Amino acid sequence: MKTDKIKCVIWDLDNTLWQGTLLEDPNVILRPGIEDVIKTLDKRGVLQSIASRSEFDVTESKLKLFGLAEYFLYPQIKWQDKSISVKIIADSLNIGIDTVCFIDDDPFERDEVFFALPDVLCLDSTEIPGLLDMPRLIPEHITTDSAHRREMVRNDMIRTRAETEFSGTRMEFLASLDMEMTIFPAGKDDLPRAHELTVRTNQLNATGYVYSFEELTGFLQSENHLLLMAGLTDKYGSYGRIGLALVELGDRIWTLKLLLMSCRVISRGVGSVFLNYIRQKATLHGVRLLAEFIPTGSNRVMEITYRLSGFQQLKTVSNGFLFESPLESIPPCPDYIRMIFHE
Repeated sequence: MKTDKIKCVIWDLDNTLWQGTLLEDPNVILRPGIEDVIKTLDKRGVLQSIASRSEFDVTESKLKLFGLAEYFLYPQIKWQDKSISVKIIADSLNIGIDTVCFIDDDPFERDEVFFALPDVLCLDSTEIPGLLDMPRLIPEHITTDSAHRREMVRNDMIRTRAETEFSGTRMEFLASLDMEMTIFPAGKDDLPRAHELTVRTNQLNATGYVYSFEELTGFLQSENHLLLMAGLTDKYGSYGRIGLALVELGDRIWTLKLLLMSCRVISRGVGSVFLNYIRQKATLHGVRLLAEFIPTGSNRVMEITYRLSGFQQLKTVSNGFLFESPLESIPPCPDYIRMIFHE
C-alpha cells in the first residue's frame, strides 16, 4: 500500500459528485455531505479537479449554481477517456501521477484509468463517506501555504496565460513579473512548511530525503547545521515558501544534505539563485562546499542544476554522487529578481 500523500483528488460527476445524470435530468442534487468533503480537502491543501464525460457549458453552469466551480482546477469535462483527462490534470498541476486519487461510480471507468495509469489511486464513489479519514488525505500539518494552495495554483494559471500572451523574450517576461525572493534561516514557525516541502517535493529534491518533523527540529537546534528557506512573490501574488536547504557545517567543509524547490517555480530560475547564495556563504566562511545527489528516478533536473552551476562530481557514494562546487566564480543574482536576505 502506498503511503505518499495525495496531492489532488479528481472527481467524476454523474452519480458521484451528484445524484443522477445531468444531461438526462437538469435537476440533479449533490450527494449528501459532498460539499463538506470538498471544502475540507481544500482547507487541507489537497487540490481537486474533474474528469467527466459531459457538455462543458451545461456542467460548469451547474457547478456554479452549487457554488463549487471555484474548487476545481483544470477541469476536464469533455468526451475523452478518463485516463487522458487524469493525465492532463496531473501534468497541468505538475504533480506526479502517483499522488492522484480518482473517484468514479463506474467500475469500467476506474478500470480504464487504473489500466492506463496504475499508480493512480482509484476509488468507488461508495468510499466517499470515509474519504476524509484516509491517512493519505490527512496532512501532518496545515500550513499557511497549504491553506492557500488552490489560490496560489490559480495565480500560476494567470501567470501561465500571461506568459503565453507575452510578445517579448523570456527574459523580458521574467523581468515583467517584478519577482522578489527572500532567503532566511528557518525558524520554529517555519518547520511545518519545511516538513511539508520534504514530503511533497519529488522532482526538485536533490537527494530525495524526507526528514521527519522531529529531525528538522533537531537540525534547527544544532550548531552543526544550517536550515535555510526561500520565499517568492511577484506582481500576481505569493508563491509561498518554495525552497529548503540543509547544510551540514564542518570546520573546513560544508555539505549540502538537502536542496529542494517547489515544482511551481521550476521555470523561474530561482533554484540556481538559491544555490548560488549558499555558495557565496561558503566562500565567505572559507570552506569547501560539497553537495550530495541521489537519483530518485524523477529528480534529474536537480542534477542538471548542479552541473550547470559548475559542480564537479568527486566520487560515487552510497546510492548517488558527491559533488564539489567551484567557489571562485559565482554568478550574480539575475537582474529580474530582487533579493532580500535575512541572516
